[in-house]
Amino acid sequence: MIKDGMIVGERYEIVSKVGTGGMADVYKAKDHKLNRFVAMKVLKQEFREDTTFIKKFKTEAQSAAGLTHPNVVNVFDVGEDQGIHYIVMELVEGITLKEYISKKGKLSVKEATSIAIQVSMGLEAAHDHGVVHRDVKPQNIIISTDGKVKVTDFGIARAASSNTISSNVMGSVHYSSPEQVRGGYSDEKSDIYSLGITMYEMVTGVVPFEGDTTVSIAIKHLQEEMEPPSDYTPDLPFSLEQIIFKCTQKSVDRRYPNMEEVIADLKHSLIDPQGDFVKLSPLNTDGKTVVFQGEDIDAIKKNNVVREVPPLAAEEDHYDSSDDYGDDGFVEDDDEDMGGGLNRRLEKAMTIGGFIIGALIIGVLIVLIGNAAGLFSFGPSSTSGKKDVAKQTEVPEDGEMVETPDLVGKTEEEATKIVKELYLGLQYTEEETSDTYAKGLICSQEIEPGTKVQKYTTIKYKLSSGSAMLTLPDVVGGSQEEAERTLKDMGFTVSITKSYSYDHEIGTVMSMTPAAGTQSTSGEMVTLEVSMGNEYENAMVPDVIGMDETAAKAALAAFNVIVESSTSETTPQGQVMSQSIAEGVYAEKGSSITITVSTGSGSTPTASPEAGETGGADTTQAPESGDASGTWKCTQTLDTPATYTGGMVKMELVQEVDNSPVVDTIMEGKTIDFPYQLDITGEAGISEGTLYLYELIGSDYMELGHYPISFQKVD
Repeated sequence: MIKDGMIVGERYEIVSKVGTGGMADVYKAKDHKLNRFVAMKVLKQEFREDTTFIKKFKTEAQSAAGLTHPNVVNVFDVGEDQGIHYIVMELVEGITLKEYISKKGKLSVKEATSIAIQVSMGLEAAHDHGVVHRDVKPQNIIISTDGKVKVTDFGIARAASSNTISSNVMGSVHYSSPEQVRGGYSDEKSDIYSLGITMYEMVTGVVPFEGDTTVSIAIKHLQEEMEPPSDYTPDLPFSLEQIIFKCTQKSVDRRYPNMEEVIADLKHSLIDPQGDFVKLSPLNTDGKTVVFQGEDIDAIKKNNVVREVPPLAAEEDHYDSSDDYGDDGFVEDDDEDMGGGLNRRLEKAMTIGGFIIGALIIGVLIVLIGNAAGLFSFGPSSTSGKKDVAKQTEVPEDGEMVETPDLVGKTEEEATKIVKELYLGLQYTEEETSDTYAKGLICSQEIEPGTKVQKYTTIKYKLSSGSAMLTLPDVVGGSQEEAERTLKDMGFTVSITKSYSYDHEIGTVMSMTPAAGTQSTSGEMVTLEVSMGNEYENAMVPDVIGMDETAAKAALAAFNVIVESSTSETTPQGQVMSQSIAEGVYAEKGSSITITVSTGSGSTPTASPEAGETGGADTTQAPESGDASGTWKCTQTLDTPATYTGGMVKMELVQEVDNSPVVDTIMEGKTIDFPYQLDITGEAGISEGTLYLYELIGSDYMELGHYPISFQKVD
């Protein structure tokens, strides 16, 4: 008995049991030789005495051990220790595809296609090594926690003897190919069929054939056509549905010849979902549905080609397969003659059925053609004969025909939506120049609009690469946004420059280079000059009377403030008595406003600045001539410049020192919030200066405005 902590094969320590299946239990084990965790599948006790089974079990496990591929659960070791027969495999943390489908109901097209491609690549690697899986189903496909898809239990199905009955048979028969059901030879194409059924389940959430017993399901694989997956998933791409149809053809000759072609078409379907590129071989007698008679069905039951078991709970073993199948994919009977006799009866039934169906078809055609030609009549009169035939055949006037839409002038996205609703495909061919349609628009289509075509027809189209020579439109006077969109839609590259203007509003295009009407090629550069508005825009003058001098200057930051002093019997010392421009008046930013500050009663007023001076400093605190001591500061507040767009700014201070301008950079390469409180230290003894404010536009600083400011001695 296997217990936790037990050492098997002198290197594998059993950690815990992770699952169980029909013929084996699966354990998580620690490989002490390579210091890694592995999955160990241990044969159940009841099968350890069957030497033939054990031999086949080991042979197939060793064959699978030769596979190394990212999409295969790799087999590391196979052995026996004290009567325990085991296979050591890669430990994959994750869930089976069956569990994943159960949780999600059905998968998206892209997800299902991606999983199918990875499964196909794993199967391709196995087929290249001569290993046929024979039991491809969602239960044997693991999706790891990191999203990788891996196929497990390669070759295990072939190891089962005729004495074993698995609880997985009911699950596996849903995915078995017709040749496996008939007990015939199975090869790579059997895996392709099972993959097709798995894809069907991924995109629909259901298997195509259901029944109360394994026998009823098996017979459906032989003689019933499955419902199109698009009946369950109406938005399923045409190309993916055709791939599923080709994989699940009952005749092996009509399926894909190998996994390489399956992978190629799956990848193609991602690029061209509605494309008609999947080609089915013409239907022949071998591909016709086989109709079984009662005695044939009884023979299937009697000879146990499929053993009937009750449906069981969902499979818990992530690593287990339908471990109990023979070379044909189903449990074999010991009496080989009985199986051979059944095959001969099936072949005979198929041949006779083919002759009967062929004769019936020929007879129906003769009757229809003869009645249409007036050779016989089955209606009340020969006049109504054709109408009666039309009714009997139940063919609509247009059948599955739809009218081709007009896609010219549409974007690819718009065209895709249109054709999808009509069940048509869309295929890009090439670009061509067009004087009529902008770059990126459909400029021509192969099938003329209004043409009646069958559903799922692919419409080929060409995209405009723009005109060889385009005429530049006149965008001057319009907004920058509209001008850019117009020019880019035509295929031009647009460059923007900005400058101040008294005549154009902010954001208006003032000029363009090359000029409107010029002939130019798609992709050429067009430069637009855009207005930044008036450099000196008007601002409303606030009421500063009653404020102290500092607060008044802050409120009038947009203007050049001149301070005068005067005695007052009514206004407290330090408060503004009057202002030269009344409140509510709009004045040009930067213009001068004089405020009169009270010195109280009996004080001698100081002289105001001489005419022509632009200083804004409080003359009551002006330094004596030649006084260059202490620290001189400006703490005025700047309002938001009208043309500021939120970019990085630069500030420069210009002051006259000894009749020469001195320029200091106060700030550069920073973003600030307006209103902005200045804190500038100027030249000692200089009470005025001019602040220049710039914004970084592109790679250059553009002036937003310049402001006269005043300084006061603070110590």
